[in-house]
Amino acid sequence: MNTLSMTRPALPDAVQIAPEDQVAVALRALEAGETVYVGGIDLCIAEPIGRGHKVALRPIAAGEPVNRYGWPIGTATRAIAAGQHVHSHNLVTNLKAEEPYDYAPIAARAQRAPGEWRFQGYRRADGSVGTRNEIWVIPTVGCVARTAERVAQRAAKTHAGIVDDVVAFPHPLGCSQLGDDLDGTARLLAALASSPNAGGVLLMGLGCEENQLAALLERVPEARRARIRTVGAQMSADEYDAAAEAIDELVAIAARDQREEVDLSAMRIGLKCGGSDGLSGLTANPLIGRIADMVTAAGGQAILTEIPEIFGAERLLMQRATDRAVFDDLVALVNRFKRYFIDHGEPISENPSPGNVAGGITTLEEKSLGAVQKGGLATLTDVLAYGERLRRPGLSLLEAPGNDAVSTTALAAAGATITLFSTGRGTPLGSPVPTLKLATNHDLAERKPGWIDFDAAMVLDEGLDAAAEALMARICAIASGEPARNEANGERDIAIWKRGVTL
Repeated sequence: MNTLSMTRPALPDAVQIAPEDQVAVALRALEAGETVYVGGIDLCIAEPIGRGHKVALRPIAAGEPVNRYGWPIGTATRAIAAGQHVHSHNLVTNLKAEEPYDYAPIAARAQRAPGEWRFQGYRRADGSVGTRNEIWVIPTVGCVARTAERVAQRAAKTHAGIVDDVVAFPHPLGCSQLGDDLDGTARLLAALASSPNAGGVLLMGLGCEENQLAALLERVPEARRARIRTVGAQMSADEYDAAAEAIDELVAIAARDQREEVDLSAMRIGLKCGGSDGLSGLTANPLIGRIADMVTAAGGQAILTEIPEIFGAERLLMQRATDRAVFDDLVALVNRFKRYFIDHGEPISENPSPGNVAGGITTLEEKSLGAVQKGGLATLTDVLAYGERLRRPGLSLLEAPGNDAVSTTALAAAGATITLFSTGRGTPLGSPVPTLKLATNHDLAERKPGWIDFDAAMVLDEGLDAAAEALMARICAIASGEPARNEANGERDIAIWKRGVTL
């Protein structure tokens, strides 16, 4: 974990991100009447401005677009004087529903050399490399979810020290589902069963559910099936004995696996944010973007998701699509997700959340422009549907909502073996894979050391380069077996995206 310096350098009072921005972001609470130097001017603060919130650098007229990150984040609803607070009371979103997009690719920007980073991973038969060698117990249906938990708890004690862990992932679905909704659940669970972090998987069913064991197993790639066992509770005289016997077999297989040194080309990294604040786009998200650049430049894979949280910033990704086919897939995904909101009678700009607003984020455009920075400068090489697995090196965009539990689960199912999760307000949540929490500010890192794996506010103290080197060292240590905070705390959960009727 990054250790904070007792002699931390003084930070500026506020930051203007791009020259065309009419606002700056406060790095500390600003008091009415004080004068700060920002954006090349001495600015008199007209009213209290909270940390992470925006202050006007010059007069802004009613109806004028307001820029942050050099892009519009909304329109002023009233005249705003220099030094005044810019937030929900005087700024409104410009987001629209489905819209056409032009294919206008830009030349890929040069990425920094990734460096000679290496980690100790588990090489699998399909060529992927896991950061853990665990036995996963995955129920097909909620009716045996607690049974699966008890099975895993017993097996974890029996096989302690032989494999990294035995973990169950209970969920409430798998029955009373139809059509695409059922298909999404089955695809997600089959993809999880294919994770490189699972040295073996027990699929545990009831017997009468829609999500049948045999059909689910057919969805798992054949190369993985030698490491999968199944138990149907209704068909077993004693489901606990049957599960224990199956896990014994899986442990015997996984115990032969040993860590070996691999480079960053073997890394599959998920990119996520949650509980964001006004500093997310200044510290943790750009830092995650630098890590994504390092991994993809080395030939590894990074996965960006949370589709509603790219609305307003989607063109930044579209112009980096590797070809027209990827661009078309991205357009279809964005408009399909907007239609999903509209069909349910919801505005596409419902985000940001109350916590985001309290932290200084005003509109979804502002949140999205900060969020997409997690993808760095990498070329977008693929667009994945929910429940699909990684196919190509580079940066992939994965279909999933912004919900933290659902999206972190989708990242793990897609093949992420470690996930970077930026947060300005903090969360203990974890996913099936190591889920590193990056604090956007020093205060959170100091208050919640039991949750936070890295203090990304180091970016403000020492710069992005130094912070990226320190974070990559932390990532490689955790990828090599050091527990992330979510693992140490037992925060290992899944959530499935429910989209259809319930019978």
